[in-house]
Amino acid sequence: MSGTPGRPLSAELSEQLVAVAVDILAEEGWGRLNSDRVAARARAGKAGIYRRWPSMAALARSAVSRFTLVRAPEDEGSVRADLVALVSSWRRPLSREERAVASLVGAARHDEDLRAGLDAALVHPLTESVDELGRRWAGRGDDVPAERLALLRSVLEAFWWQRLTAAGDGGMVAEHVEQVVDDVLLPLVAPAAEPARR
Repeated sequence: MSGTPGRPLSAELSEQLVAVAVDILAEEGWGRLNSDRVAARARAGKAGIYRRWPSMAALARSAVSRFTLVRAPEDEGSVRADLVALVSSWRRPLSREERAVASLVGAARHDEDLRAGLDAALVHPLTESVDELGRRWAGRGDDVPAERLALLRSVLEAFWWQRLTAAGDGGMVAEHVEQVVDDVLLPLVAPAAEPARR
């Protein structure tokens, strides 16, 4: 949030503007996010928006950067169970936060602020989660080489972008999620991973 010299910015209004931006992104998409719509829905002045963010892309970045779309699961006791838990959200329809992030994917190719927002919401948390799993597995004696962890992260990221951009609500059948784990993700961390247990 940039702000300009003068009267202190109201934190309450800032939160309200961010919430409105998320709602617009999630419900209508990036193409409908503009200062007129945000101001009208927040019942605020446009000047108050631009005192905080120089552009709609900066507002969108601020909004989605607050999200953490991936978290390392609790220790499930095995590599396979950890991977199933990590991607368990794939079985659910996209959340409000995920829909907001999804609306930025196409435009982010051409906008640094939007790319930074997506990195903060998905890429960085995914990297941290895979790193945490790697340390956990090593501690259990299932040491996975760094290059295989990097490949796992890249493949997981590709699946996550697919989930966010595919037609429909983003939800996968539970059996399909487990098939991805068994046929795609587990082989990436082999031979450290135990054979899939169906």
